[in-house]
Amino acid sequence: MSNQLNPETQSKERGDDSPIIPAHVSLPEITCRVIVLGFILTVILAAANAYLGLKVGSTVSASIPAAVISMGILRFFKNSNILENTMVQIMASVGESLTAGIAYILPALIILHVWDSFNYWQTVVTGLLGGGLGVLFTIPLRRALLQDKTLRYPEAVAIGNVLKASANREKGDLNSLMAGGVVGGVIALFQTGFQILTDSFQYWVKTPVTVFGFGLGLSPALIAAGYIVGINVALSLLVGIIIGWLAGIPFLTWLYGMSPTDSAGDIAMMVWRNHIRYLGVGTMLIGGLWTLCTLFKPVVTSMATSFSTLREIRLGKRPENLRTERDIPIHYVFISAALLLIPIFWLISSTIIPNTFNISPGFRYFISAFSTIYILIGGFVFCSIMAYFAGLIGSTNSPVSGLLVSALLVICLLFMAFFSLTDWSAETKQMIGSVVAIGSMVVISAALAISNDTMQDLKVGEIVGATPWKQQVMLILGVVVSAFVIPPILQLLYNAYGIGGVFPRPGMNPAQMLAAPQAGLMATVAQGAFSHALEWSMIGAGAVIAVFCIIIDEILKNRFGTRLPVLAVGLGIYLPLDASVPVVIGGVLAYIIQHRLNKIYHRGQVESEIKVNAHRHRGLLLSCGIVAGASLMGVLIAIPFALKESTDALRLMPKEYMSFAGILSIFVTALLCAWIYRVVMRRD
Repeated sequence: MSNQLNPETQSKERGDDSPIIPAHVSLPEITCRVIVLGFILTVILAAANAYLGLKVGSTVSASIPAAVISMGILRFFKNSNILENTMVQIMASVGESLTAGIAYILPALIILHVWDSFNYWQTVVTGLLGGGLGVLFTIPLRRALLQDKTLRYPEAVAIGNVLKASANREKGDLNSLMAGGVVGGVIALFQTGFQILTDSFQYWVKTPVTVFGFGLGLSPALIAAGYIVGINVALSLLVGIIIGWLAGIPFLTWLYGMSPTDSAGDIAMMVWRNHIRYLGVGTMLIGGLWTLCTLFKPVVTSMATSFSTLREIRLGKRPENLRTERDIPIHYVFISAALLLIPIFWLISSTIIPNTFNISPGFRYFISAFSTIYILIGGFVFCSIMAYFAGLIGSTNSPVSGLLVSALLVICLLFMAFFSLTDWSAETKQMIGSVVAIGSMVVISAALAISNDTMQDLKVGEIVGATPWKQQVMLILGVVVSAFVIPPILQLLYNAYGIGGVFPRPGMNPAQMLAAPQAGLMATVAQGAFSHALEWSMIGAGAVIAVFCIIIDEILKNRFGTRLPVLAVGLGIYLPLDASVPVVIGGVLAYIIQHRLNKIYHRGQVESEIKVNAHRHRGLLLSCGIVAGASLMGVLIAIPFALKESTDALRLMPKEYMSFAGILSIFVTALLCAWIYRVVMRRD
């Protein structure tokens, strides 16, 4: 990287916020090796996050692993530079974000039994349209949001530090990432593949009047994800677990009664499935609406600033034409967005709405046109909020589910107003409304996920001195690659595990099923809005819980500087224990390590802060590696599962000894946590 050392040295000597590569210096950015490496990483990280998104309903940002891997590979090329690293990282992060957007919503059509598989070309077109809109929406927002000094972009700053490390040829980062990947992959293989270990352990006791007990989740990917999100989210999930599982299951079992023939575990799962989940839905609904209320003023201000900038450009009052300020021309953005409306209209009218729906062509085209307009206007509004939130608290912690639920509720209420004028049966209204609403949300979800990560990527470019329009080209290229790769991955996972309670064939193991909680939530909300068949009492109780959580959160924020995110509480109620408990374990582990670091080092001194940050950075990379390794292993072993049409294809542990596997898994999980602690605390 010799051709970039002087600019970087100059930036360090200045000691200011200027980019690492100054605007007057031009280095190669989009090269053949960048495109090839970006393509490979996009495919790999998209596959890993597809599994994680369907398993637990959340993904982990691919930007930092992509940056570390690219810097480890590009350093073997004599003339590589930090801007090439940036372009690879940008393209690979799109694979993760678009996968999240598609995996969060599209399986809802499987759950609603509208689709019986993931049609390749329909899924490709959906990804291209939603991802393309997400990139286009953030272009006019870039300058306004990046100039807002109240937005810190925590993950972008971290990525910038990773890329700086690449220029200094630091090997520790890549070693931590690879070590985590190997450990996570091996444990996942023994859990899901060989089944010598298990990723869950349940213990429930049945009394004459109720059922009580607990369960553990032992997935290494989820433990590492909990380490990344930290103690605030972990404790919020724990609050949800206590409300929904420790208190809710015994109380509701006592209230509604139980079957004398079912086992304690079966009764607990039935109560969760029929009642507790709706409690979580109510909590997340109010949490999403509260998020909109708290962000209304800053988002309106940000959007007003963006449009003011557009007016200045249109009047010819252009700012200085620096390389680091050149976006894709704004008129191309508007033209492209307008042209995308045509295939969006076709997608909804021809593929999302089944031909079996007995509606007139005129009404089919009317609701398709209305949905298209909502995707454009509502999508831009919600993407603006998402982009603002990414800068405020980071893309990993952004409440994607809350904004998706809010956007879904808006379109459901609008459709209900239209359908009230018809004389169709309630069943017909439910089918048409829920399917069209979900179909519209698929595109918005993809756009929302893209805008979430894109603002972080554009901030990284500002830090290192990349050319914005070249970043945006790489974002579009990443969308294209991901859109063509995601469908076979989703179909493979569906064939191997089943999704959201729907299985491609009889006799599959429900314990291995991918819960797809986000898609299940969207399907539940859409159906309930039109059929009025939801457990409204449970949803109302969840809303009350959310109000109390919001009040507590405001008190904690104002008086103690900590948080109780209401959406995380709702997620803790909604998720099964094997998906939520490991996140709590990881968050508590992160807190213990941070507490220990604070005792070892005297905080406030510059040298101590540098050492603490080095430990934190190692822990973050180690966790990212565990997540990537375990998630990739989940995708790899899905291949023999699908070929043999059985999740027992690689089983080595006899079923009668599975209780022993649970005890052994607890021991292995303890060893994993101890290993993470030791590696992070190691003094170099």
